[in-house]
Amino acid sequence: MKLPRLSLLSQICITHLISHIHMLVLPVLMPVMLLGNSDIDFIQIGFAISVFNIVSAVVQAPVGFFVDRIGPKRVLITGLIVGSLSFLSLGFISHYYWLVIAMAIAGVANAVYHPADYALLSQNVAEKRMGRAFSLHTFSGYIGFAVTPTLMLTVSSLYNVQMAFMVSGIIGLIAAAILYPKAGNEPIKKDHSKPPIDKSTSAAVANKLPLITPAIFLMLVLFLLLSLSGSSIQNFSVSALVKGYSISLADANIALTAFLLMGSIGVLAGGQLADYSNRHGLIATGALVITALLALFIAISPISSTIIITLIIGLMGFLSGIIAPSRDMLVRNVSPKGAEGRVFGIVSTGFNFGGTIGPLLFGWILDQNYPRGIFWCTAIFMALTAVIAFYQEIKGTKRQ
Repeated sequence: MKLPRLSLLSQICITHLISHIHMLVLPVLMPVMLLGNSDIDFIQIGFAISVFNIVSAVVQAPVGFFVDRIGPKRVLITGLIVGSLSFLSLGFISHYYWLVIAMAIAGVANAVYHPADYALLSQNVAEKRMGRAFSLHTFSGYIGFAVTPTLMLTVSSLYNVQMAFMVSGIIGLIAAAILYPKAGNEPIKKDHSKPPIDKSTSAAVANKLPLITPAIFLMLVLFLLLSLSGSSIQNFSVSALVKGYSISLADANIALTAFLLMGSIGVLAGGQLADYSNRHGLIATGALVITALLALFIAISPISSTIIITLIIGLMGFLSGIIAPSRDMLVRNVSPKGAEGRVFGIVSTGFNFGGTIGPLLFGWILDQNYPRGIFWCTAIFMALTAVIAFYQEIKGTKRQ
Protein backbone atom coordinates (compact mmCIF):
# COMPACT_ATOMS: atom_id res chain seq x y z
CA MET A 1 0.00 0.00 0.00
CA LYS A 2 2.79 2.44 0.82
CA LEU A 3 4.59 2.24 -2.52
CA PRO A 4 1.70 3.67 -4.59
CA ARG A 5 1.25 6.46 -2.04
CA LEU A 6 4.89 7.44 -2.18
CA SER A 7 4.88 6.98 -5.94
CA LEU A 8 2.07 9.46 -6.51
CA LEU A 9 3.44 12.08 -4.13
CA SER A 10 6.95 11.68 -5.57
CA GLN A 11 5.59 12.08 -9.11
CA ILE A 12 3.95 15.36 -8.19
CA CYS A 13 6.99 16.69 -6.31
CA ILE A 14 9.51 15.71 -8.99
CA THR A 15 7.35 17.28 -11.68
CA HIS A 16 7.10 20.46 -9.62
CA LEU A 17 10.87 20.45 -9.14
CA ILE A 18 11.39 20.25 -12.90
CA SER A 19 8.91 23.07 -13.47
CA HIS A 20 11.04 25.31 -11.25
CA ILE A 21 14.17 24.27 -13.13
CA HIS A 22 12.51 25.32 -16.37
CA MET A 23 11.44 28.65 -14.86
CA LEU A 24 15.08 29.56 -14.10
CA VAL A 25 16.88 28.15 -17.14
CA LEU A 26 16.83 31.30 -19.27
CA PRO A 27 17.49 33.81 -16.42
CA VAL A 28 20.46 31.73 -15.25
CA LEU A 29 21.91 31.34 -18.75
CA MET A 30 21.36 34.99 -19.67
CA PRO A 31 24.88 36.22 -18.73
CA VAL A 32 26.47 33.33 -20.64
CA MET A 33 24.32 34.00 -23.70
CA LEU A 34 25.35 37.66 -23.70
CA LEU A 35 29.06 36.95 -23.24
CA GLY A 36 30.75 37.68 -26.54
CA ASN A 37 27.44 37.70 -28.43
CA SER A 38 26.70 41.06 -30.04
CA ASP A 39 23.55 39.79 -31.76
CA ILE A 40 21.48 39.73 -28.56
CA ASP A 41 21.12 42.03 -25.55
CA PHE A 42 19.52 42.20 -22.10
CA ILE A 43 16.30 43.73 -23.40
CA GLN A 44 15.76 40.95 -25.92
CA ILE A 45 16.29 38.18 -23.38
CA GLY A 46 14.20 40.09 -20.84
CA PHE A 47 11.40 40.24 -23.39
CA ALA A 48 11.57 36.47 -23.88
CA ILE A 49 11.33 35.96 -20.11
CA SER A 50 8.36 38.35 -19.97
CA VAL A 51 6.64 36.40 -22.74
CA PHE A 52 7.03 33.23 -20.67
CA ASN A 53 5.40 34.83 -17.62
CA ILE A 54 2.65 36.69 -19.46
CA VAL A 55 1.58 33.63 -21.45
CA SER A 56 1.60 31.54 -18.27
CA ALA A 57 -0.59 34.12 -16.50
CA VAL A 58 -3.11 34.29 -19.35
CA VAL A 59 -3.36 30.54 -19.85
CA GLN A 60 -3.31 29.33 -16.23
CA ALA A 61 -6.99 29.85 -15.38
CA PRO A 62 -8.30 28.18 -18.59
CA VAL A 63 -5.91 25.30 -17.97
CA GLY A 64 -7.55 24.86 -14.57
CA PHE A 65 -10.85 24.14 -16.33
CA PHE A 66 -9.18 21.49 -18.50
CA VAL A 67 -7.73 19.93 -15.37
CA ASP A 68 -11.20 19.57 -13.87
CA ARG A 69 -12.75 18.37 -17.12
CA ILE A 70 -10.26 15.79 -18.47
CA GLY A 71 -8.23 14.98 -15.36
CA PRO A 72 -5.09 16.48 -13.80
CA LYS A 73 -2.68 13.67 -14.76
CA ARG A 74 -3.31 13.99 -18.47
CA VAL A 75 -2.82 17.74 -18.34
CA LEU A 76 0.26 17.44 -16.13
CA ILE A 77 2.08 14.91 -18.32
CA THR A 78 1.22 16.93 -21.43
CA GLY A 79 2.62 20.09 -19.88
CA LEU A 80 5.80 18.32 -18.75
CA ILE A 81 6.44 16.91 -22.23
CA VAL A 82 5.60 20.12 -24.10
CA GLY A 83 7.74 22.27 -21.79
CA SER A 84 10.66 19.86 -22.02
CA LEU A 85 10.47 19.75 -25.82
CA SER A 86 10.43 23.56 -26.02
CA PHE A 87 13.70 23.79 -24.07
CA LEU A 88 15.20 20.85 -25.95
CA SER A 89 14.47 22.64 -29.24
CA LEU A 90 16.60 25.59 -28.14
CA GLY A 91 19.59 23.29 -28.25
CA PHE A 92 19.04 22.86 -32.00
CA ILE A 93 17.61 26.24 -33.03
CA SER A 94 19.57 29.26 -31.83
CA HIS A 95 17.66 32.01 -33.66
CA TYR A 96 16.27 34.73 -31.37
CA TYR A 97 12.75 34.58 -32.81
CA TRP A 98 12.59 30.90 -32.00
CA LEU A 99 13.73 31.70 -28.46
CA VAL A 100 10.64 33.92 -28.03
CA ILE A 101 8.35 31.29 -29.57
CA ALA A 102 9.84 28.51 -27.44
CA MET A 103 9.45 30.57 -24.28
CA ALA A 104 5.81 31.23 -25.17
CA ILE A 105 5.26 27.47 -25.57
CA ALA A 106 7.09 26.87 -22.29
CA GLY A 107 4.82 29.47 -20.68
CA VAL A 108 1.77 27.46 -21.74
CA ALA A 109 3.37 24.32 -20.32
CA ASN A 110 4.26 26.09 -17.08
CA ALA A 111 0.60 27.04 -16.60
CA VAL A 112 -0.41 23.41 -16.01
CA TYR A 113 1.65 22.69 -12.92
CA HIS A 114 -0.19 24.49 -10.14
CA PRO A 115 -3.74 23.59 -11.23
CA ALA A 116 -2.83 19.96 -11.93
CA ASP A 117 -0.53 19.44 -8.94
CA TYR A 118 -2.93 20.93 -6.44
CA ALA A 119 -5.90 19.09 -7.92
CA LEU A 120 -4.06 15.77 -7.64
CA LEU A 121 -3.03 16.46 -4.06
CA SER A 122 -6.43 17.77 -3.02
CA GLN A 123 -8.30 14.82 -4.49
CA ASN A 124 -5.97 12.02 -3.40
CA VAL A 125 -4.33 12.91 -0.10
CA ALA A 126 -5.99 12.05 3.20
CA GLU A 127 -7.19 15.14 5.06
CA LYS A 128 -4.86 14.62 8.02
CA ARG A 129 -1.81 14.54 5.72
CA MET A 130 -2.80 17.35 3.36
CA GLY A 131 -0.64 20.05 4.96
CA ARG A 132 2.50 17.93 4.78
CA ALA A 133 1.75 17.00 1.18
CA PHE A 134 1.37 20.67 0.25
CA SER A 135 4.61 21.49 2.10
CA LEU A 136 6.58 18.79 0.26
CA HIS A 137 5.17 20.08 -3.02
CA THR A 138 6.38 23.61 -2.24
CA PHE A 139 9.70 22.32 -0.88
CA SER A 140 10.37 20.49 -4.15
CA GLY A 141 10.05 23.83 -5.94
CA TYR A 142 12.69 25.32 -3.62
CA ILE A 143 15.00 22.43 -4.52
CA GLY A 144 14.43 23.06 -8.21
CA PHE A 145 15.42 26.70 -7.85
CA ALA A 146 18.46 25.71 -5.76
CA VAL A 147 19.97 23.22 -8.23
CA THR A 148 19.33 25.13 -11.46
CA PRO A 149 22.14 27.74 -11.34
CA THR A 150 24.84 25.15 -10.60
CA LEU A 151 23.50 22.65 -13.12
CA MET A 152 23.01 25.07 -16.01
CA LEU A 153 26.25 27.00 -15.51
CA THR A 154 28.27 23.81 -15.12
CA VAL A 155 26.90 22.31 -18.35
CA SER A 156 27.32 25.58 -20.26
CA SER A 157 30.93 25.95 -19.04
CA LEU A 158 31.84 22.35 -19.93
CA TYR A 159 30.02 22.41 -23.28
CA ASN A 160 27.91 25.39 -24.38
CA VAL A 161 24.59 27.14 -23.88
CA GLN A 162 22.84 24.93 -26.42
CA MET A 163 23.81 21.84 -24.47
CA ALA A 164 22.50 23.42 -21.24
CA PHE A 165 19.11 24.00 -22.90
CA MET A 166 19.12 20.42 -24.15
CA VAL A 167 19.93 19.04 -20.70
CA SER A 168 17.02 20.97 -19.15
CA GLY A 169 14.69 19.47 -21.75
CA ILE A 170 16.09 15.94 -21.49
CA ILE A 171 15.65 15.95 -17.70
CA GLY A 172 11.94 16.64 -18.14
CA LEU A 173 11.52 13.96 -20.82
CA ILE A 174 13.33 11.39 -18.68
CA ALA A 175 11.05 12.23 -15.77
CA ALA A 176 7.99 11.84 -17.99
CA ALA A 177 9.22 8.45 -19.21
CA ILE A 178 10.05 7.17 -15.72
CA LEU A 179 7.27 8.61 -13.60
CA TYR A 180 4.21 8.27 -15.77
CA PRO A 181 4.14 4.98 -17.73
CA LYS A 182 2.02 3.33 -15.06
CA ALA A 183 0.53 6.69 -13.99
CA GLY A 184 0.43 5.74 -10.31
CA ASN A 185 -3.34 5.69 -10.18
CA GLU A 186 -3.47 4.68 -6.53
CA PRO A 187 -4.43 7.58 -4.26
CA ILE A 188 -1.93 8.57 -1.62
CA LYS A 189 -4.41 7.62 1.01
CA LYS A 190 -8.10 6.94 0.88
CA ASP A 191 -10.32 8.38 3.55
CA HIS A 192 -12.60 5.48 4.49
CA SER A 193 -14.57 7.64 6.92
CA LYS A 194 -16.36 9.29 4.00
CA PRO A 195 -18.36 7.74 1.17
CA PRO A 196 -16.61 7.65 -2.19
CA ILE A 197 -17.09 10.72 -4.33
CA ASP A 198 -18.42 10.47 -7.85
CA LYS A 199 -15.84 12.68 -9.55
CA SER A 200 -17.86 13.10 -12.72
CA THR A 201 -20.86 14.27 -10.71
CA SER A 202 -18.83 16.62 -8.52
CA ALA A 203 -17.12 18.07 -11.56
CA ALA A 204 -20.48 18.62 -13.27
CA VAL A 205 -21.80 20.39 -10.19
CA ALA A 206 -18.62 22.47 -9.93
CA ASN A 207 -18.91 23.57 -13.56
CA LYS A 208 -22.33 25.07 -12.79
CA LEU A 209 -20.91 27.23 -9.99
CA PRO A 210 -19.88 30.86 -10.62
CA LEU A 211 -16.53 31.34 -12.34
CA ILE A 212 -15.19 33.29 -9.38
CA THR A 213 -16.73 33.79 -5.95
CA PRO A 214 -15.82 36.49 -3.41
CA ALA A 215 -13.82 33.88 -1.45
CA ILE A 216 -11.86 32.84 -4.55
CA PHE A 217 -11.24 36.49 -5.42
CA LEU A 218 -9.87 37.08 -1.92
CA MET A 219 -7.50 34.16 -2.38
CA LEU A 220 -6.34 35.62 -5.69
CA VAL A 221 -5.59 38.91 -3.92
CA LEU A 222 -3.83 36.98 -1.14
CA PHE A 223 -1.56 35.28 -3.69
CA LEU A 224 -0.91 38.64 -5.36
CA LEU A 225 0.11 40.25 -2.06
CA LEU A 226 2.28 37.27 -1.10
CA SER A 227 3.99 37.48 -4.48
CA LEU A 228 4.70 41.18 -3.94
CA SER A 229 6.03 40.76 -0.41
CA GLY A 230 8.11 37.73 -1.37
CA SER A 231 9.64 39.30 -4.48
CA SER A 232 10.49 42.46 -2.55
CA ILE A 233 12.89 40.38 -0.44
CA GLN A 234 14.03 37.82 -3.00
CA ASN A 235 14.72 40.24 -5.84
CA PHE A 236 15.38 43.64 -4.27
CA SER A 237 16.55 43.21 -0.66
CA VAL A 238 20.19 42.86 -1.71
CA SER A 239 20.13 46.20 -3.55
CA ALA A 240 18.20 47.80 -0.68
CA LEU A 241 20.66 46.57 1.96
CA VAL A 242 23.68 47.73 -0.04
CA LYS A 243 22.21 51.19 -0.78
CA GLY A 244 20.53 51.94 2.52
CA TYR A 245 22.25 50.00 5.29
CA SER A 246 25.97 50.22 4.50
CA ILE A 247 26.15 46.46 4.04
CA SER A 248 28.51 44.92 1.50
CA LEU A 249 27.21 43.07 -1.52
CA ALA A 250 28.61 39.77 -0.24
CA ASP A 251 26.99 40.19 3.18
CA ALA A 252 23.67 41.22 1.63
CA ASN A 253 23.70 38.03 -0.43
CA ILE A 254 24.37 36.04 2.74
CA ALA A 255 21.21 37.56 4.22
CA LEU A 256 19.24 36.62 1.11
CA THR A 257 20.65 33.08 1.25
CA ALA A 258 19.51 32.86 4.87
CA PHE A 259 16.02 33.94 3.79
CA LEU A 260 15.80 31.27 1.09
CA LEU A 261 17.35 28.49 3.19
CA MET A 262 15.17 29.17 6.21
CA GLY A 263 12.17 29.46 3.93
CA SER A 264 12.66 25.89 2.72
CA ILE A 265 12.91 24.69 6.34
CA GLY A 266 9.84 26.73 7.27
CA VAL A 267 7.80 25.10 4.50
CA LEU A 268 8.35 21.66 6.03
CA ALA A 269 7.53 22.95 9.51
CA GLY A 270 4.44 24.67 8.14
CA GLY A 271 3.21 21.40 6.69
CA GLN A 272 3.31 19.82 10.15
CA LEU A 273 1.40 22.76 11.63
CA ALA A 274 -1.21 22.67 8.89
CA ASP A 275 -1.89 19.00 9.66
CA TYR A 276 -1.97 19.34 13.44
CA SER A 277 -4.46 22.21 13.37
CA ASN A 278 -7.38 23.13 11.16
CA ARG A 279 -6.97 26.82 12.06
CA HIS A 280 -5.08 27.50 8.86
CA GLY A 281 -6.13 31.14 8.70
CA LEU A 282 -4.92 31.70 12.24
CA ILE A 283 -1.55 30.05 11.56
CA ALA A 284 -1.05 32.16 8.44
CA THR A 285 -2.18 35.33 10.23
CA GLY A 286 0.24 34.84 13.11
CA ALA A 287 3.21 34.18 10.83
CA LEU A 288 2.26 37.10 8.56
CA VAL A 289 1.92 39.58 11.43
CA ILE A 290 5.28 38.65 12.93
CA THR A 291 6.94 38.82 9.51
CA ALA A 292 5.40 42.25 8.89
CA LEU A 293 6.70 43.50 12.24
CA LEU A 294 10.19 42.22 11.48
CA ALA A 295 10.16 43.96 8.09
CA LEU A 296 8.89 47.13 9.75
CA PHE A 297 11.74 46.94 12.27
CA ILE A 298 14.29 46.81 9.46
CA ALA A 299 12.54 49.67 7.65
CA ILE A 300 12.54 52.11 10.59
CA SER A 301 15.61 51.12 12.61
CA PRO A 302 19.13 52.48 12.01
CA ILE A 303 20.75 49.04 12.31
CA SER A 304 23.73 48.28 10.09
CA SER A 305 24.89 45.06 11.73
CA THR A 306 25.15 42.29 9.17
CA ILE A 307 24.61 39.61 11.80
CA ILE A 308 21.41 41.17 13.16
CA ILE A 309 19.94 41.83 9.73
CA THR A 310 20.81 38.32 8.55
CA LEU A 311 19.14 36.81 11.62
CA ILE A 312 16.02 38.93 11.12
CA ILE A 313 15.75 38.22 7.41
CA GLY A 314 16.41 34.52 8.04
CA LEU A 315 13.56 34.47 10.56
CA MET A 316 11.35 36.23 8.01
CA GLY A 317 12.18 33.49 5.54
CA PHE A 318 11.29 30.78 8.06
CA LEU A 319 7.94 32.41 8.81
CA SER A 320 7.24 32.93 5.10
CA GLY A 321 7.80 29.21 4.61
CA ILE A 322 5.41 28.34 7.43
CA ILE A 323 2.71 30.37 5.67
CA ALA A 324 2.79 28.38 2.42
CA PRO A 325 1.01 25.12 3.42
CA SER A 326 -1.68 26.99 5.38
CA ARG A 327 -2.10 29.31 2.40
CA ASP A 328 -2.71 26.31 0.16
CA MET A 329 -5.16 24.84 2.67
CA LEU A 330 -7.11 28.12 2.68
CA VAL A 331 -7.43 27.91 -1.10
CA ARG A 332 -8.51 24.28 -0.88
CA ASN A 333 -11.18 25.23 1.64
CA VAL A 334 -12.80 27.62 -0.84
CA SER A 335 -12.56 25.10 -3.71
CA PRO A 336 -15.71 23.13 -4.50
CA LYS A 337 -15.03 19.42 -4.84
CA GLY A 338 -14.20 18.67 -8.45
CA ALA A 339 -13.16 22.28 -9.15
CA GLU A 340 -9.74 22.31 -7.48
CA GLY A 341 -7.92 22.74 -10.78
CA ARG A 342 -10.05 25.70 -11.77
CA VAL A 343 -9.71 27.44 -8.41
CA PHE A 344 -5.96 26.91 -8.04
CA GLY A 345 -5.52 27.99 -11.65
CA ILE A 346 -7.37 31.25 -10.97
CA VAL A 347 -5.73 32.15 -7.67
CA SER A 348 -2.23 31.21 -8.87
CA THR A 349 -2.44 33.95 -11.48
CA GLY A 350 -1.94 36.25 -8.49
CA PHE A 351 1.69 35.14 -8.50
CA ASN A 352 2.02 36.15 -12.15
CA PHE A 353 0.35 39.52 -11.58
CA GLY A 354 2.64 40.15 -8.62
CA GLY A 355 5.64 39.17 -10.72
CA THR A 356 4.61 41.80 -13.26
CA ILE A 357 3.80 44.65 -10.84
CA GLY A 358 6.55 44.06 -8.28
CA PRO A 359 9.66 44.78 -10.38
CA LEU A 360 8.16 48.04 -11.64
CA LEU A 361 7.17 49.22 -8.15
CA PHE A 362 10.34 48.19 -6.34
CA GLY A 363 12.60 49.39 -9.14
CA TRP A 364 10.87 52.78 -8.99
CA ILE A 365 11.35 52.93 -5.20
CA LEU A 366 15.08 52.25 -5.54
CA ASP A 367 15.33 54.83 -8.35
CA GLN A 368 13.85 57.35 -5.89
CA ASN A 369 16.82 56.56 -3.62
CA TYR A 370 14.59 55.20 -0.86
CA PRO A 371 15.92 51.67 -0.23
CA ARG A 372 14.11 51.38 3.11
CA GLY A 373 10.90 51.59 1.11
CA ILE A 374 11.50 47.99 0.01
CA PHE A 375 11.03 46.80 3.59
CA TRP A 376 8.13 49.19 4.13
CA CYS A 377 6.42 47.53 1.17
CA THR A 378 7.15 44.08 2.58
CA ALA A 379 5.58 45.08 5.91
CA ILE A 380 2.51 46.66 4.29
CA PHE A 381 1.85 43.77 1.89
CA MET A 382 2.31 41.21 4.68
CA ALA A 383 -0.07 43.13 6.94
CA LEU A 384 -2.72 43.28 4.21
CA THR A 385 -2.30 39.55 3.59
CA ALA A 386 -2.75 38.92 7.33
CA VAL A 387 -6.07 40.77 7.23
CA ILE A 388 -7.32 38.49 4.43
CA ALA A 389 -6.12 35.34 6.19
CA PHE A 390 -7.74 36.42 9.46
CA TYR A 391 -10.99 37.23 7.66
CA GLN A 392 -11.03 33.75 6.15
CA GLU A 393 -10.41 32.28 9.59
CA ILE A 394 -13.34 34.19 11.08
CA LYS A 395 -15.58 33.37 8.14
CA GLY A 396 -14.69 29.71 8.54
CA THR A 397 -15.13 28.77 4.89
CA LYS A 398 -15.63 25.04 4.42
CA ARG A 399 -15.42 22.93 1.30
CA GLN A 400 -18.62 22.62 -0.69
